[in-house]
Amino acid sequence: MMKKIKELYVTYKDFIMEVIHFGIVGVANTLMGLVIMEVLYNLIHMNYWLSSGISYFVGSVFSYHANGKLTFKVEHKDRWLPWRFAVNIIVCYLVAFGVAKPLVRLALASQSKVIVDNVAMVLGMGIFIVMNFFGQKLFVFRRKGSAAGEGQDK
Repeated sequence: MMKKIKELYVTYKDFIMEVIHFGIVGVANTLMGLVIMEVLYNLIHMNYWLSSGISYFVGSVFSYHANGKLTFKVEHKDRWLPWRFAVNIIVCYLVAFGVAKPLVRLALASQSKVIVDNVAMVLGMGIFIVMNFFGQKLFVFRRKGSAAGEGQDK
């Protein structure tokens, strides 16, 4: 049994380490983003889209640099990298937050708008995290050759 587990670990070590590093960056990014989003929405009274959008813009700048270096270890950045990153963030953000609000509104129909929006922002963050990891791995910081591929983009 332990031998099988070790073989699995060896086989998937790079992926496991990417998930761990992405998680570390993500925890820092999520805490920062949540504070920004909640302050903008609940204290400054910006709307749902503006408060979450500003939060994700700030977090995305941090994430771009941290995940490029720490998680996906990109040493040679091609000229399209920032554009792929921006497209990934925009698509993930629009899908995650666009899906979260109607789902929460449906599930919590009897609750106030403030509760629905706050729960939707947290759900949107969860959806965003999953989509963003795979978007960054397979689209943004992809490796040359194939989706799982070998070698860095140059």
